[in-house]
Amino acid sequence: MKAQIGQKTPLLSVSTWVQGTETNFDRLLGQVVLVEVFQVNCPGCFLYALPQAVDLHRKYSEHGLTILGVATAFEDFDKNNMENLIRLIENGEVVGETLRILSQQDKLSAGLLPYRIPFPVAMDRLNKRQGEVSNNVITNFIKDRVPNFEQRPEADQQKIRQQVRNYFQSLDYHAETFERFDLKGTPSHILVDKQGILRDCAFGDYPELEMRILGLLQE
Repeated sequence: MKAQIGQKTPLLSVSTWVQGTETNFDRLLGQVVLVEVFQVNCPGCFLYALPQAVDLHRKYSEHGLTILGVATAFEDFDKNNMENLIRLIENGEVVGETLRILSQQDKLSAGLLPYRIPFPVAMDRLNKRQGEVSNNVITNFIKDRVPNFEQRPEADQQKIRQQVRNYFQSLDYHAETFERFDLKGTPSHILVDKQGILRDCAFGDYPELEMRILGLLQE
């Protein structure tokens, strides 16, 4: 079941809850739910998305907001893995580009993340990619990301299709929650209302997120 804005939210598909009690949307009716989807090797996730989520948890967790973290992996599988997620949660360790960028910007304390993630965190369910990528998968990927694709010359269309096919074939795994919500990258924000209806699914910086949450808390 693919997620659709305005419809009942499909369940998260995760492999392990690294922190907190196992839960899902069907157990959180009556709560506004924000899911922060991040990668361990994603500097932007740690520069603004996770600090924003930690702040929202502090302000609204006692007023009807539940925040969940889902660590995913759609690239850099050697870094975006369970081992590094556990190190992050238990010790505040960061790796790869996250370590490099946060060090450059003096965002670490003794080489570690200076704040603790206070909400439950799970690892997305990763499946080994097998077989050929279907034409439907390629078409949907292009439709969501390439404006006016059908108006381009046939040669350009074929080139883009091959580039997308090569991209998928280069991936060792596919992540179930990442694909179920058709996310464009990390950080991504999944916002669900008190009735379990998907209200937003946004990628990147989200400065208006707090106002959206306040509106849903008042419904």
